[in-house]
Amino acid sequence: MKRFFFILLVLVGSFSSIALAEKVYYASEDGSPISLDPVRSNTKYSNVIVTSIFDTLYEYKYLKSPFELKPNLAVAMPKVSADGLVYTIDIKKGVLFSDDAAFSGGKGREVVAADFVYSFKRHFDARTKSAGSWLWRSKIVGLDQWKKEGSDYNKEVEGLKAIGKYRIQIKLVAPFPQLTYTLAMGFAGVMAKEVVDKYGKEIGLHPVGSGPFYLKSFNKQKAVLIKSPTYRGDIMDLEGYDEAIHGKYGVKALEGKRLPIVDRVEYNFMKEHVARWNSLNKGSEVQIGEMLLEMANNVLESKTPVKLKPEWAKKFHYIAEREPGFVYNNFNMDNPTFGYNSDPKRNEQNKSLRCAIRKGFSWDQRIKRFYNGIGEAFPGVIIPGTDGFDPDLSKDSIIYDPEGAKRLLKEAGWNARNLPVLEYNTTNDTRNKQFYEQFRGFMKRIGYPSNKIKMVSYATFGDFSKAIREKKGTFWGIGWGLDYPDAENTLQLYYGPNESPGSNGANYNNPEFNRLYKKSSVMLPSVERTEIYKQMNKILIDDCANLSGFSRTKIFMWHKDVTLFYRRDIIGNILKYVDVKN
Repeated sequence: MKRFFFILLVLVGSFSSIALAEKVYYASEDGSPISLDPVRSNTKYSNVIVTSIFDTLYEYKYLKSPFELKPNLAVAMPKVSADGLVYTIDIKKGVLFSDDAAFSGGKGREVVAADFVYSFKRHFDARTKSAGSWLWRSKIVGLDQWKKEGSDYNKEVEGLKAIGKYRIQIKLVAPFPQLTYTLAMGFAGVMAKEVVDKYGKEIGLHPVGSGPFYLKSFNKQKAVLIKSPTYRGDIMDLEGYDEAIHGKYGVKALEGKRLPIVDRVEYNFMKEHVARWNSLNKGSEVQIGEMLLEMANNVLESKTPVKLKPEWAKKFHYIAEREPGFVYNNFNMDNPTFGYNSDPKRNEQNKSLRCAIRKGFSWDQRIKRFYNGIGEAFPGVIIPGTDGFDPDLSKDSIIYDPEGAKRLLKEAGWNARNLPVLEYNTTNDTRNKQFYEQFRGFMKRIGYPSNKIKMVSYATFGDFSKAIREKKGTFWGIGWGLDYPDAENTLQLYYGPNESPGSNGANYNNPEFNRLYKKSSVMLPSVERTEIYKQMNKILIDDCANLSGFSRTKIFMWHKDVTLFYRRDIIGNILKYVDVKN
């Protein structure tokens, strides 16, 4: 009896050691995914999880800056025909979907080229309510027609084929140099038809892919990911490593490790920033989080450059990350009161009115009041760090000049009596109300009567977005995160044919801008294309179609028992590179 008891203690002790050896990464976000179906992964909350569950053909190099793609499920970068219309992509052999009851015997089968074709077609099946089909609409031969004819999966699409088990062929209507970028997005995650057939409308809650993790559980509060035992196990390399940038985070120690490194990821969805901050500071809950702007004076020793106070630097690694995106304000150019007007004289008056409003808006005060004075505005819509950004471009469009605004209004014949009612469209929450009040204060300083500046609020962001899609907005603030690191992705926001309900919510429609966009959109990166991008940006600035722009700098902090280089946007599949100390 005593001998049996001793053996039992040994076994219990062994199991305890195994449990203690499990590496768990506790992360958090300030919102939750609506769906984990790749066709609906249009938020940052969805994308980080979707790209950890599903394979994409390509992904971004973890440490490389500027962003650079590399093969993921694909064997190599695509072979592109001389005319830029045909892409041929071979995929890796022996890659398995995670085990799931949807497969025969519960064992995940091999991923084949036909799975990619099926996954792509789903975006053009109206029943899926894809949020990503706009990326490829009118670009792949026969795909839009396939949708019009009823989305019959048994029918072949000329521009989207599986050539044998491991080769994919994509034929384009016209050159689309950004295609490979789109194949690294969560939207391009590769699914198995069996899984969709089994879970049907619930597929967003039961995602099954061939990526480094599989989903154990998911609800509005938390998603739990487990290292997939069938994952092919890539090896961590340090391409792009720079000791001056990455050395302090300890990522050099990850070289040669089999990916993913952690056994389990718990993603906590905590909308309340204070709750997330408190959880981070307990040291026993979430391990990474965003610094509260309200805490900047307590936490930061310096804002320019960003530097933590010594007592915080002892506990946390940190990074000040400028978002690959921007915030800006749009006019609805379809509204004849502020935008295009059939009367040439009024049309010119409207332009002067928009330009005066822009002169009366202070980015410096907006940044100081709401972003703790961290960061600076830039003119136009080409984001710093992308092709076409011109550091020497005149900053007149972002300089606060209330006196100049008053002169412009007077010269154009505007006065307190004839100025039109300016509706400010926004969601009904505290922060956006504060944005509105500050904007109204700016406008009062240039002589705009306060009773003619009215907030039109919406209960939800969905309601607000719907109003913009239906061209009901007048003037509003909005944000855009880059889908891929190419200025085409922000310039397309003002391409005439993309008008609402498309991505051009401003309904901007300048013939010369449209001509240049159409020309540049089929060009490979070159000096000529860069110059065209600059011309387009200048046209947009001269038309005063918006107030732009500002890329927010966010400060992320993580405990020193976590090893990573934090990159949140664009890059996607980052969880596999994280390591933690037990």
